[in-house]
Amino acid sequence: MSAAEGPLVVGVDTSTQSTKALVVDVATGRVVASGQAPHTVTSGAGRESDPRQWWEALCAALRQCGEPAHEAAAVSVGGQQHGLVTLDEHGEPVRPALLWNDVRSAPQARRLVEELGGAKFWAQRTGSVPTASFTVTKWAWLAEHEPESVRATRAVRLPHDYLTERLTGQGTTDRGDASGTGWWASATETYDEEILAHVGLDPAMLPRLVRSGEVAGTVRGSHDLPFSRGTLVACGTGDNAAAALGLGLRPGMPVMSLGTSGTVYAVSRRRPADPSGTVAGFADARSDWLPLACTLNCTLAVDRVAALLGLDREAVEPGGGVTLLPFLDGERTPNLPHASGLLYGLRHDTTGGQLLQAAYDGAVHSLLDALDLVLDEDADPSAPLLLIGGGARGRAWQETVRRLSGRPVQVPEAKELVALGAAAQAAGLLTGEDPAAVARRWNTAVGPVLEPVERDEETLARIAGVRSDAAPLLDRAAGTD
Repeated sequence: MSAAEGPLVVGVDTSTQSTKALVVDVATGRVVASGQAPHTVTSGAGRESDPRQWWEALCAALRQCGEPAHEAAAVSVGGQQHGLVTLDEHGEPVRPALLWNDVRSAPQARRLVEELGGAKFWAQRTGSVPTASFTVTKWAWLAEHEPESVRATRAVRLPHDYLTERLTGQGTTDRGDASGTGWWASATETYDEEILAHVGLDPAMLPRLVRSGEVAGTVRGSHDLPFSRGTLVACGTGDNAAAALGLGLRPGMPVMSLGTSGTVYAVSRRRPADPSGTVAGFADARSDWLPLACTLNCTLAVDRVAALLGLDREAVEPGGGVTLLPFLDGERTPNLPHASGLLYGLRHDTTGGQLLQAAYDGAVHSLLDALDLVLDEDADPSAPLLLIGGGARGRAWQETVRRLSGRPVQVPEAKELVALGAAAQAAGLLTGEDPAAVARRWNTAVGPVLEPVERDEETLARIAGVRSDAAPLLDRAAGTD
């Protein structure tokens, strides 16, 4: 391996299931070393992880990187959004973190919306209408179900905040991740004291907001990490904002991310506020906005259907007229936290491959349904849809997105875009550059473009019709705790 041309930085992606670390050459964007270690997540209605596992996984991933990690001049952490981390007076977790896909706080989400002025109030104040995914609803659930945990809590953090604090010893966050909590006011870019008071959360327990380009701290010397003491630490951000940085997104460029969750988003100059709740009005990691729609059921749901059928995930077959709504974990878009999967149109001649294709269609339909709301009115409808995430290189995913979107689809060659975005953020501390400009200099979005095909309006209409007709069944448990 040739020597690096410029200084080295580390970008971290602490996701739902694992933590990854990349050591990147600032001058060229070349990944000179990498490491990865897994986490465990509970199953059932609750989705929880011990934050200490994230730290152990980060240490393991960095050890795999070897000497290049020790040479790094700066580090930044991108992480799964919304997770509620509660720390005691010693900085230790009070209980396992409640993750973004834990839907137990759906009743609290509904009550918070009703108690504080309705959906329009929340959209105007925070940019988003909270659902069970948002941190504020998880805190309300905890206060109701585990008041002893709340009494023991001295600090509240998001997943990326937790790791950054373990590195620096200081509690910090950024606007991108803070905008997904439900207690960050998007108009003033400060914590919303009215919302915090309503849910009984002392603002003194929240991390300090660090701006893009500002140093969050330096690596302290009290742990056994392969960093030099004094290594700069950037503010980090949420995973979607980090991926946007990693792609060097300009306003209006649409992205579809296919992972454990599915997301569609684009950078915008305009502060979003969608009272329907379909679009979350997130901030990006710089000074713009990142309107985003997220589904809970994406690659894992489709893989589960493939496993039930005993098929390879690529073994799809066209036709059949069957509809499968793969809402295996409840759903966020549309907001159906208690829904389960639904199959309609099964016939004697329906094949397993057609059922599997229906699962892909159902997952992609939910994302495309929100795409027009995510994009600004003046966005170019013929612009390629950037396809990223674990599913992006799957042939069945690519062809399903092409057929149902009618758009050209571009698949960036760069992998681990969240970690690359975090690395670009760390690089910006050293060079003074805009992190998105760093990523563009690294050519991270370069990749093959799949030409558009005629949009499959028949399938889109069929799925929409089934979803509409089945709405009472899908939402039947909405009034239960």
